[in-house]
Amino acid sequence: MQSKSPAVAQGFSLLQNFKSPHRTLRFYQILVLIITFSAYASFHASRKPPSIVKSVLGPKIKPNATIISNQQLNLSSIGTGWAPFDGKRGTLRLGELDLAFLSSYSIGMYLAGLIGDRIDLRLFLSFGMLGSGVFTILFGLGYWLNIHQLGFYLAVQIVCGLFESIGWPCVVAVVGNWFGKAKRGLILGIWNSHTSVGNIFGSIIASSVLEFGWGWSFVLPGLLIIFVGIFVFLFLIIKPEDVGFEIPEKVIEMNGTVDNTENSEKIESEGMTLLDLESSNSSKAISFFDAWRLPGVAPYAFCLFFSKLVAYTFLYWLPFYIRHTAVAGVHLSNKTAGILSTIFDIGGVCGGILAGYLSDKIEGRAVTSMAFLILSVPSLIFYRIYGSISMYTNLTLMLLCGLFVNGPYSLITTAVAADLGTQSIIKGNSRALATVTAIIDGTGSVGAAIGPLLAGYISTRGWNSVFFMLILSISLAGLCLIRVVRSEIVSKLNERKWLCLDRIIEH
Repeated sequence: MQSKSPAVAQGFSLLQNFKSPHRTLRFYQILVLIITFSAYASFHASRKPPSIVKSVLGPKIKPNATIISNQQLNLSSIGTGWAPFDGKRGTLRLGELDLAFLSSYSIGMYLAGLIGDRIDLRLFLSFGMLGSGVFTILFGLGYWLNIHQLGFYLAVQIVCGLFESIGWPCVVAVVGNWFGKAKRGLILGIWNSHTSVGNIFGSIIASSVLEFGWGWSFVLPGLLIIFVGIFVFLFLIIKPEDVGFEIPEKVIEMNGTVDNTENSEKIESEGMTLLDLESSNSSKAISFFDAWRLPGVAPYAFCLFFSKLVAYTFLYWLPFYIRHTAVAGVHLSNKTAGILSTIFDIGGVCGGILAGYLSDKIEGRAVTSMAFLILSVPSLIFYRIYGSISMYTNLTLMLLCGLFVNGPYSLITTAVAADLGTQSIIKGNSRALATVTAIIDGTGSVGAAIGPLLAGYISTRGWNSVFFMLILSISLAGLCLIRVVRSEIVSKLNERKWLCLDRIIEH
């Protein structure tokens, strides 16, 4: 029997006369996946404009460089800067914009989770998408209104970050309601690529209209998320009981005998554990400081801090770097630089999938993460040194950077968080799992806020200094995992699971 909850999407009320035999539970599950995927992809698409327009707002490139563009010598392609971002402190102020957004986003994430548990998720998600769209457009209106006050843009970014933070807790909670019982690692793994897909589409949309004025790069993504938000309001079904189906079991059945491998396949997103498990009946909550003392939590949390610092620096500064770095002696246009930056996101999708596959195959999260981190260092060095030789080498090395940088970042926020939150020492305490996940993701978000800010300041000394910061961060991330890697190797050798490595050591 259908629930009388007012949360049922109104769009389906308009279609009551159309009785389709295909409206099974699977039909609604696929629909929820598509809608939530589109929703969060549009969130990320609306976050890309600041990184795309940095090369237009910021200090102009050196006049002795060659520029290629579909419109030769077009003023908007050359980039004359936009006060207050065009002076010597321009890159610093652009970094402050990133900090304003990411700081409010990090704080808003925790608040959104608390609010989302208490009100209609469909309405809350739609509200967040509408607000994000409005303030994204408002930032772009600064172009036509000729606004040059830094406070205006900072205020818009702060409020926009709060609205954007609503998205993740909501989509994760909805998907958790519909996919809780069976193993759906592959399905949720594909769904979790919405972040990179949104980055790619946002880059393409913002770059394609940049030549008409940087304001359009904000307006179109803003309109997109508003449009998708309306679709969410009309058609998103929050839980199966709203359309007459039984609610699947929760993602994790909390007991002391749950297999870790099965657990890792059931938890597939960085917020799923926090939202799904807080609502379940569980034992006494573990304290914040006790959670920090659990084996592996602190090392992985700090590793994610440095990993996410690097990943988000690329997210917010890569188009600007491509624009200001000659490839084969030629400076690319703003549009071309923005589109080419999507190669990093494509590499990130591949890296996340590959890291997850390898860690399952060898049953070693820490070893896999360490391998990716080690390979990230030469990738960054080669990209900085050889990326300017030709377009082919630039794209290839950029793809490798995305693969190795995003691999451990993706792995830690998914499978690793699940493993740490279900270790035997806490006996399957669901509240402990929620606390552990919050610690790891929260620490990573701090790094995500700091990275782009540091890049803005350090880039004034040259890009070699920025890459040194990135390499240092990756190295520190690896150092955080040394003891965990050692313990993992010893454990596998004792269990005789890595027989080949055991023979190598014996010889």
